[in-house]
Amino acid sequence: MGKNFWKVVNQVIEDADVLLLLLDARLVEKTRNKEIEEKVKKAGKTLIFVVTKSDLANKNDVEKYKKQLKPCVFVSAIKHHGTTMLRERILIEASKAKVGYKVVRVGILGYPNVGKSTLLNALSGRKAAKTSSMSGYTKGVQKVRADTRIILLDTPGVIPYKEKDDAKHAFIGTQDHTKIKDPDVIAMKLMEEFPGLIEKHYGIGKSDVTDFEDKEEVLEVIALKKNLMKKGNNADIDRVSKMILKDWQEGKIV
Repeated sequence: MGKNFWKVVNQVIEDADVLLLLLDARLVEKTRNKEIEEKVKKAGKTLIFVVTKSDLANKNDVEKYKKQLKPCVFVSAIKHHGTTMLRERILIEASKAKVGYKVVRVGILGYPNVGKSTLLNALSGRKAAKTSSMSGYTKGVQKVRADTRIILLDTPGVIPYKEKDDAKHAFIGTQDHTKIKDPDVIAMKLMEEFPGLIEKHYGIGKSDVTDFEDKEEVLEVIALKKNLMKKGNNADIDRVSKMILKDWQEGKIV
């Protein structure tokens, strides 16, 4: 992620009255951006943690993060859950910060593809920002009026300078499934991170495999089930792994 992106983010932090840091409900800790949190804190601005895709979250995790992250709002922009609560929280925090003018400027921050544009559209009530499941779709700052009280400042997604975690970037959709090197390795790591979830989604039981802990065998069984085979009736591990990562990034695996 180049310095120009950080220049834009720094400007938004400076211009905004309230900042939203968007987190993926399935991967809250992985999508926290400590660099941004520190920058906002240093600037003396209010930061609201907005946990997106909350319809995909585990209920126990929701309760845990409600206690840990404050202020925090859980939303599902696609299902329009939590957006009214978020508007209210923005205005409450703006009042606490003694924003003296009528319109509150709200900066939207977070990793690429964590749901910023979708949230912006839900808050504005129209397709103000182009959305795509391909990461890095937002290229520059967009200003969108949500209502008479709130103007949204949408930024490009930002990855911390030193972060080189390919698995994490695949999990949160920062790196698109079509561009992932060694997708089988990442798919197996996903299965380790969320035990039984992938198997359940594709209807794989213990009776289907010799060793349920053998993730490569699980991939082979899923490939067979989905008819993703190569010549010689061998499982196409690369294709099945990309399919799994695509389904994960699009929120189909819950």
